[in-house]
Amino acid sequence: MGQTAELGRRVELVPMDPHFHDITLALYRQASPAGPVYLVHSYSRRPGAEDRLDSIAGAMAVLGGMELAGPRLLRFSCGADHELACRRVFLEACKQGPGQPAAQRPLTFFDKKSSHQIEIAALGGGEYRVGLEGGDASRAAAVAAGLVKLGQLQAPAPDQVAFACGQAHDALVGLLLVRAVNVRATLREQELLAARGMLVAPSAQQQ
Repeated sequence: MGQTAELGRRVELVPMDPHFHDITLALYRQASPAGPVYLVHSYSRRPGAEDRLDSIAGAMAVLGGMELAGPRLLRFSCGADHELACRRVFLEACKQGPGQPAAQRPLTFFDKKSSHQIEIAALGGGEYRVGLEGGDASRAAAVAAGLVKLGQLQAPAPDQVAFACGQAHDALVGLLLVRAVNVRATLREQELLAARGMLVAPSAQQQ
């Protein structure tokens, strides 16, 4: 991962933004007295680039249930990093075009593989149970395993997941649920993005 003293440690990269002149977008992790914070950044100096970054940061706040800690800076109120989940929040926010309102994802999702509705129940203390209509325990366990992989969560039981911070993160769970039903495709997408190059220098993004 790339790193500079000013920006912090880069944790995620979108090589080309299809919604704004194919500029490169990146997410950096920084330390702060209140815990880790994440910076949405681009080297592009195109007019309107800062507005685009602001819109992505705003979308992340909604999609991931995060707090804005400064210009294009975000954090989780629990003070934990939740870095892997935050990377997914960033990728999902980058998929939203300018002017497209972000909305928190529900804790339910129709699973095409089982043809049943998945329902996530909050158990308190940052724990959640995955349930399917019809009681398909094996499919519920598979979706829970997907959530564990995508969010780096704990697994108290085959159909349960938990955040180590012990606090609820409904927005994160709702966002990860959509991807957890097909976790292999999601992980392949992440690997493809990681292999597509480094953050482009300013001179290369002014055209």
